[in-house]
Amino acid sequence: MIRTVIAVALAITPSLALAQTPQLSLDHRMLVRCSAAFAIVANGQANGNADALRYPDLSQRGREFFVRASAQVMDEAGLSREEISAALSAEAQDLWDEGTIDEVMPVCLTLLPAE
Repeated sequence: MIRTVIAVALAITPSLALAQTPQLSLDHRMLVRCSAAFAIVANGQANGNADALRYPDLSQRGREFFVRASAQVMDEAGLSREEISAALSAEAQDLWDEGTIDEVMPVCLTLLPAE
């Protein structure tokens, strides 16, 4: 089931930058995509953005997911800090440019640990 959820979320807005990084699995790409989405929404929440405030507070759970997911992808895919940073930045830019944060957030929220 989780693979289906991941495939659906990635199909919504495939990232060209991540497609150029062949060592990232489907699971890794989803972790990067959701980390970027959580960072964008958490930043919006911190700045009082009405669209971002529609989602659950991501200041703690989103940050924890971001840190753990980034470390997992770095370890499992053998990425450097610079490479994971570039992947996260490219994904965040893609989500922002394409305006697809609202499309991926429902799927990403299912990946958050319970409060």
